[in-house]
Amino acid sequence: MTAVTEQRAHLVDDYVAYLHQRWNEGQRNATQLFREIKQQGYPGGELAVQRYLRRFRKGHGHAPHPGPKPPSVRQVTSWIMTHPDHLDPRDTAKLREVRSRDRDINRLVKHVRAFAAMMTGRHGDRLDAWITAVEHDTLTPLAGFARNLRRDFDAVRNGLTLPHSSGPFEGNINRLKMIKRQMFGRASLDLLRKRVLLAH
Repeated sequence: MTAVTEQRAHLVDDYVAYLHQRWNEGQRNATQLFREIKQQGYPGGELAVQRYLRRFRKGHGHAPHPGPKPPSVRQVTSWIMTHPDHLDPRDTAKLREVRSRDRDINRLVKHVRAFAAMMTGRHGDRLDAWITAVEHDTLTPLAGFARNLRRDFDAVRNGLTLPHSSGPFEGNINRLKMIKRQMFGRASLDLLRKRVLLAH
């Protein structure tokens, strides 16, 4: 199956529970079922629906209950990146379930939360230990991130420790870029200066 075909097949996923229900109620016409989920917002084609239903024609004719849909990568990432105190209780329970089933994700959550605690609490003194722990783990993408931090260790540690912020400076640079874009990149230094001064 090609990548495009797989992508189209996944479009059926959100309508699986309905298809199983209607199939078990006796509706075996794929075209009719396609029309019904199309009215519910199904964006795919009829062929993907036919392919999905083909498995039930070969079996005993009964579609099993599909069970709960597993969370998407985007959902799990969002749960991991959200502060535990700000996470919806239902999402907290779902993340706990995912962590209990996957040791890699469980360790990933621990590393991410430890790094977040360093950032929010200005605990730059913990950076070296965090990098070492991640480098000795088997989570390759995170280990690559840790190695990059070590290359500029002093700057990163200072950023996680000192109260200074480059936010206002970067904000002014972005504002200048926006003004220049508004004038299609043709603003001279004098004109930019006048617009900035007159804006205050």
